[in-house]
Amino acid sequence: MNPLVVSYLRQQQELGFRTLYMPGSALKDKPETQAAGDRAEALARLYGERKGCRLCGLSGTRRQYVFGQGDPHARLLFIGEAPGADEDEQGLPFVGRAGQLLTKMIENGMGLKRSEVYIANVLKCRPPGNREPLPEEREKCTPVLLEQIRIIGPEFICCLGRTAGRFLLGLPETASLGEMRHRFYEFMGAKACVTYHPSALLQHPEWKNSAWEDIKLLMKAMGLAIPAHFK
Repeated sequence: MNPLVVSYLRQQQELGFRTLYMPGSALKDKPETQAAGDRAEALARLYGERKGCRLCGLSGTRRQYVFGQGDPHARLLFIGEAPGADEDEQGLPFVGRAGQLLTKMIENGMGLKRSEVYIANVLKCRPPGNREPLPEEREKCTPVLLEQIRIIGPEFICCLGRTAGRFLLGLPETASLGEMRHRFYEFMGAKACVTYHPSALLQHPEWKNSAWEDIKLLMKAMGLAIPAHFK
């Protein structure tokens, strides 16, 4: 697991959150779930505390702090890399072309409503030119994302792209997307998997069939019926 994640979870344990899950440690219980209203309130409070964040240089170039969106008690959490131009403009995650494709995957493929899942990014601010997040930027945003996961307590997490997968799951920088796919990891009490980022699918439509295989694996684990045309 990412050392930053381990450090954060140990800190939370010391503060009294003794049910946090951390693979390979004594912390093996799932996070305690909160009532739906409590979770919504906790997320709103976290957003209020962090929306004015000035901990890294991205605060000087962003237009909006893109916190996350969705059901506070969602079974499934999608995590991407960072906001893009459309997200920075609207303050919401995955609302551009990649977001439209993600919505199609959720609604047409999985048979869920977008409002039934939760969507967030590793970074809450857009890197200039949509470049990859820098280590120091990820470090500053990690506590917010992990607190979102703790509050929501999802059963499943789907990492979109190798950047989110490598960072969240603590895999080496050399790990390829192919090495991450086709399996589940345990993370903070959730089953986590990795698939292609929707923006990559827009650039490489030939990868869509492989992405649907990942989604079908996720659906099977969630107990969701797979449409005949995707079987």
